[in-house]
Amino acid sequence: MDLYEHQARQLFEEHGILVPRAEVTDSPGRARDIARRLGGRVVVKAQVRTGGRGKAGGVRLAEDPEAAERTAREILGMNIKGHQVRTVMLAQPVDIESEFYVSYVLDRAAGRFLAIASAEGGTEIEEVAALRPEAVARVPVDPAEGVTPQKAAEIVRAAGLPPRSADVLVRLWQVLIREDALLVEVNPLVRTAQGRLMALDGKVTLDGNARYRQARWDGQETSHDDPLEAAAAAKGLNYVKLEGEVGVIGNGAGLVMSTLDVVAGSGARPANFLDIGGGASARIMSDGLSVVLSDPAVRSVLVNVFGGITACDAVADGIVRALDAVRPTKPLVVRLDGNNAARGRAVLAERAHPLVHQAATMDDAARLAARLAHIS
Repeated sequence: MDLYEHQARQLFEEHGILVPRAEVTDSPGRARDIARRLGGRVVVKAQVRTGGRGKAGGVRLAEDPEAAERTAREILGMNIKGHQVRTVMLAQPVDIESEFYVSYVLDRAAGRFLAIASAEGGTEIEEVAALRPEAVARVPVDPAEGVTPQKAAEIVRAAGLPPRSADVLVRLWQVLIREDALLVEVNPLVRTAQGRLMALDGKVTLDGNARYRQARWDGQETSHDDPLEAAAAAKGLNYVKLEGEVGVIGNGAGLVMSTLDVVAGSGARPANFLDIGGGASARIMSDGLSVVLSDPAVRSVLVNVFGGITACDAVADGIVRALDAVRPTKPLVVRLDGNNAARGRAVLAERAHPLVHQAATMDDAARLAARLAHIS
């Protein structure tokens, strides 16, 4: 589960990482009052579970309380990448001398964590990583050993961070472990004109499998910025809205993640992550397709199912049911393999819907879905 920025900074503060003073509200009038308490001049930041807020106009500087009220009114209700802004955070501005980037992320393939750090933080870190990968240090972290002061010093040297940031790295590791997180990120970590290191923005993704140990977040999963995520949650589906044009449905998180990668490698962008689970019924398949096809950004859909517990003929029945219920206008590419795959393919062939295309392999299916997305 992704936390909002104000929730992430709460965790940072609890673990001794400096953050600017800030308060959250859903009211322009209260935004004015908060700005007065914070000294008048504030940064107004949309609270949504997605990146790119600044470029979308969701992060703005307000010079006084009246401007804070106007700015909050303009930001509240905005739609940022499909996420509606329901609350804003008002934070004291900081005199920035330098910006850095630090994060820990679970590397599932390697069975360990990865420290990622750069002396060039800020909104352009993704471009830095793409154009000058040597500017971003990637240091493996053994979860059994964790980030000790010595390990933090190794990360600092590799990334060219200020030596004092080693303490922040140790504390950020404590956030990851004690809060059962899969990702913790500070971007930017700044050095202020007064020489203090401060987390100006942050992201935390919690491990849903450890929710029983993190009772404070009970009820958070019912809060969704995206109406499609809310609709999917109401149907019991694991759905995450992304920014591309190819809808992706699969069974099992690993297969869906792999499918996202293959779609990206085929020259298109995934529009979502939707996992129908290991024992998906026809109804679940139908519900999943209904959600994905409701996304106006989707231009084609890739259904990638490997039947184990899931029977491919049940998946095919669900697709046929959805075709009758949703009446799609976008092409569907279906790859079925495993349990009852032949029967499932026969079900789709018999239905002979003009928008449904079958593919034999995941690579073939991804290439076809990408091509159809570009021409539809």
